[in-house]
Amino acid sequence: MSSQSSSQNPSPAGRRPRVAVVFGGRSSEHAISVVTAGAVLRAIDRTAYDVLPIGITADGRWALTADDPERMAITGRALPSVEQLAESDTGSVLLPFEPANREVVYTEPGSVPKVLGEVDVVFPVLHGPYGEDGTLQGLLDLAGVPYVGSGVLASAVGMDKEYMKRVFTSFGLPVGPYTVIRPREWERDETAARKKIVDFAADHGWPVFVKPARAGSSFGITKVEDLAGLDEAIAEARRHDPKIIVESLLRGREIECGVLEFEDGPRASVPAEIPPPAAHDFYDFEAKYIDSAEGVVPAPLTDEQTRRVQELAVRAFEAASCEGLVRADFFLLDNGEFVINEINTMPGFTPISMYPRMWEASGVGYSELVDRLIRAALRRPTGLR
Repeated sequence: MSSQSSSQNPSPAGRRPRVAVVFGGRSSEHAISVVTAGAVLRAIDRTAYDVLPIGITADGRWALTADDPERMAITGRALPSVEQLAESDTGSVLLPFEPANREVVYTEPGSVPKVLGEVDVVFPVLHGPYGEDGTLQGLLDLAGVPYVGSGVLASAVGMDKEYMKRVFTSFGLPVGPYTVIRPREWERDETAARKKIVDFAADHGWPVFVKPARAGSSFGITKVEDLAGLDEAIAEARRHDPKIIVESLLRGREIECGVLEFEDGPRASVPAEIPPPAAHDFYDFEAKYIDSAEGVVPAPLTDEQTRRVQELAVRAFEAASCEGLVRADFFLLDNGEFVINEINTMPGFTPISMYPRMWEASGVGYSELVDRLIRAALRRPTGLR
């Protein structure tokens, strides 16, 4: 599936395009974003691009960071952070806020601001709220700076599991049973909000999954077997997001498929299967990132099943108006039907992440994958499109 092409792109002064890799952020997925950034920084072709790493601390400060991928990895069970990589405890990076100016400025209290030069494209590898959810994309749209990945609408839809499912349903994509409890419902009548979940479980059966509506990396998710575990699961989900979603258990195989934007449109990768992790109740955070649960690439599917899940993945990409890339997650039910669980508009790029592994098995290696994403962003016009 790979088609080699030059990664040299035109830039204003005939120089190499400058890529700002933005990572970290205020969400609970901060550390995974740092790990992803390390892998992306390692893969970018430094003969084709200049690189500027910018980390966002857990409290929201934009920091100039070391370009040191080795320090961005998970070591044992210790997770990395932007604070560990920042060149200063007080310095801040300022993005331009007008389309005619793409110069990035670095400021330190009591010092003259330093111009770091122009940025031609941003590669945001932020996961979760305050970065993957359309907030950063809106900021970059205001500044007129191209960026890798989906725009404001698709990013917001991809983050909010309720509206994601509503969009998929409106486009005829199959989704599983779910119910949503919004913050105002908790505030108005907590007893009635809890009863809504109990009634859902009565209709669809236990166990159910209680999740934050706007989080990723399996943070805050609890598999609830009965009423005894419900209150603790609700509290855990609401610790990450005041809005929660409850989904019924779908019995089947977990299948993932990557979508990548090529010059002629989006294409799907070979799919992968996530087998049930032996030491975990489901594919949770520790299974993904600490214990390195292995996916099977390519998934052992029939040719017809492979074509079907690839078709559904591209349809999901188009339904949500995505750009650049998406990982689409499915259940292959015991009756042979596929149900889409969710999409991720900025999937993990860690060394064990499924998205790059699926594309490597499809003939697009990691470095080419990163290069294609940058070039797609540079081709794309800014503003409404």
